[in-house]
Amino acid sequence: MPLVRISLMEGKNAEYRRKIGDVVHQAMVVTINCPAQDRFQIISEHSKENFLYAPEYLNIPHTDDLIVIQITLNEGRTLELKKALYKSIAEGLQKAIGLKQQDVFISLVEVKKENWSFGNGVAQYAP
Repeated sequence: MPLVRISLMEGKNAEYRRKIGDVVHQAMVVTINCPAQDRFQIISEHSKENFLYAPEYLNIPHTDDLIVIQITLNEGRTLELKKALYKSIAEGLQKAIGLKQQDVFISLVEVKKENWSFGNGVAQYAP
């Protein structure tokens, strides 16, 4: 049920991008109980002119390696689960691709279950 959008500056190879997707998906499976077969990801590369970010925000410096991850998912997860997800993704990306944890920006967008259709024009999760 999560839809993941991953944005980064252009120039990274396909293997790098695949590893990002793998880490994010595995973190969701382990921390927030996302079904393993439920993988919907859109990975987008952007030119430097179209990938704007604060060089520093909340005393956290960012570089051109910044990755922005937006996860749309069903509402209802606890704060503890969300924190575990953030940590798992940041640590996983550091380990998998050597990304500094400060360059992992994550946003969760929570929606009601009836706001999904996985095909056939049907709201599969609707009551």
